Amino acid sequence: MSDRLRDVYVVDAVRTPIGKYGGALSGVRPDDLAAGVLRALVGRTPGLDPARIDDVFFGNANGAGEENRDVARMAVLLAGLPVTVPGTTVNRLCGSGMEAVIQAARAIAVGDASVAVAGGVESMSRAPWVVPKPERALPAGHQQMYSTTLGWRMVNPRMPEEWTVALGEGAELVADRYGIDRAAQDAFALASHQKAARAWQQGLYDGEVVPVDGVDLTRDECIRDTTTPAALAKLKPVFRKDGTVTAGNSSPLNDGAAALLLTDEDGLRATGREPLARIGASAVTGIEPQYFGAGPVEAVQRALKKAGRDLADLHTVELNEAFAAQALACLGQWPGLDPQIVNPRGGAVAIGHPLGASGARITGAVAHQLAAAGSGTGLAALCIGVGQGLALVLER
Repeated sequence: MSDRLRDVYVVDAVRTPIGKYGGALSGVRPDDLAAGVLRALVGRTPGLDPARIDDVFFGNANGAGEENRDVARMAVLLAGLPVTVPGTTVNRLCGSGMEAVIQAARAIAVGDASVAVAGGVESMSRAPWVVPKPERALPAGHQQMYSTTLGWRMVNPRMPEEWTVALGEGAELVADRYGIDRAAQDAFALASHQKAARAWQQGLYDGEVVPVDGVDLTRDECIRDTTTPAALAKLKPVFRKDGTVTAGNSSPLNDGAAALLLTDEDGLRATGREPLARIGASAVTGIEPQYFGAGPVEAVQRALKKAGRDLADLHTVELNEAFAAQALACLGQWPGLDPQIVNPRGGAVAIGHPLGASGARITGAVAHQLAAAGSGTGLAALCIGVGQGLALVLER
């Protein structure tokens, strides 16, 4: 191992268009979604011998369905890469895709790898129902079936009830704690859709989004170009009768995949390409599970401190919008951050939140935005169910 950490570069980043629940991508297995972005990513760098890829890291939050046999390794095989290329799957729920990037970058930084792929995948449409094994053989009664699409299931009875509330109720609790009303949430959601629609119209995603084989989907499926304040205001609260969190100011359920090519200096020379960005510092933190939405607040501060930066140094920020309430709660704790640089091409309320893929999606988005600007410092961050926050700084 080298005495010093190696620089880690993002050479390229791709993602699928994000499909809605039961929508255009629902007929595609998650291992095929992962294989598709892996194949597309490698194909965009013809100068790189795929056999040089030391490892493939993929995030996935479910792992209970068709992606159950280490989806990273399945993607390698399905993508037609050499069988000598290994793969590992990581799970930090909503942060899984970014965790994959951090683990891949760490392997390169310490000299365990020179070239790696990191990404994430989720098919919430195809997430299965599961039935736990009975406590005794041959039970005569009914058995409960659980959906693995999202959230808590088969909860350990030793967990305090306040920790295991539904994610939407957690968003309501965050809205209560930070004084975020319905109007502010709806306005934030409207802006997310407008920014995403404008970015697609301007071709800003053309160099980032790759098609899914056999699927006619050319744009993120959940963006509502024509939504209005009045339309959002008509939606009823989902989690409380008198609440503020609606389907309109929350991220939807989604399908999609994303992948990034990471290298050290030697690997970069082998690609023959100019990198999009360089990986900087990262941080992960914990918080009370029911207030998971505020998880990124401390993680961002720690990551910036490690990088020797502060909020005023940032040129672009991708903050995953699990709920408008939680995104606004985080932004309210960062008074030194210019809100105009946050999610400039739309966020998850409009684009979608395929759990295991989102961290890789927003990391790739920051890298592409820094490359388009030519220089700068960027930040990607997510809240995570069960009370965590994850943040990553990138430089160019």
